[in-house]
Amino acid sequence: MYAAMTRSIKVIVKPFYLEDQSSPTENHFVWAYHVRIENQGEETVQLRRRHWKITDGMGRLQEVKGPGVVGEQPVLAPGESFEYTSGTPLPTPSGIMFGSYGMETKAGESFDVEIPAFSLDSPHQPIRLN
Repeated sequence: MYAAMTRSIKVIVKPFYLEDQSSPTENHFVWAYHVRIENQGEETVQLRRRHWKITDGMGRLQEVKGPGVVGEQPVLAPGESFEYTSGTPLPTPSGIMFGSYGMETKAGESFDVEIPAFSLDSPHQPIRLN
């Protein structure tokens, strides 16, 4: 599990490999990740946009930007949380993801919340001993 806190907004991510949706012989590896966003502050915020940076095992970067998450732009009052699960495919057996959520206060102030970097590891990646 991975976590980051920005301005009293905590983001917790738990990735997991989807063996049943992956096809290692065809260089197709799929992960899901469960995200929990907790408002531990004293002001109501709304998640307006997402920005992901996904790097595969060969160092190739893919960026994903868009409004909200899973078709929603949740409003989080103090003490509230929002959870969702999404996923990503990669052509390599490992990778890394991180990014940010664009939040907005009721007063219209925008700020970015860090999504912690987390590794995407499958059982098909070679293990290297240092």
